[in-house]
Amino acid sequence: MEKEKVHVLIVEDDVFLAGIYQKKFELEGFKVSLSDNGEKALVDAKRKQPDIILLDILLPKLDGFAVLEKLKADSATKEVPVILLTNLGQKDDVEKGLKAGAVDYLIKAHFKPSEVVQKVRQVLHL
Repeated sequence: MEKEKVHVLIVEDDVFLAGIYQKKFELEGFKVSLSDNGEKALVDAKRKQPDIILLDILLPKLDGFAVLEKLKADSATKEVPVILLTNLGQKDDVEKGLKAGAVDYLIKAHFKPSEVVQKVRQVLHL
């Protein structure tokens, strides 16, 4: 990738948590955009063309599964890797997310922000 900053779109309705992730990614040299609901996430993903999307599942307006489905159905966003970042740890949810096209599924409680950054680097081969 060129010197341009890698752009991460974080879709998270918990403002405090979103801020923590944003700060961590920015400290690591990423460009960050935030969306706080599913509908805004779809608009932002299309308009901002991020390199990767971190997507919560429990969101206002449109849940993460619906957002993921719409992202993958849209030619403008279908190639953007999506990592689900959520507290829903049920096996069914994990499988549903991966089947819908997520590249990974991280349970917030199990991953520190620095580990989430590592995951993003892995997915993007940075």
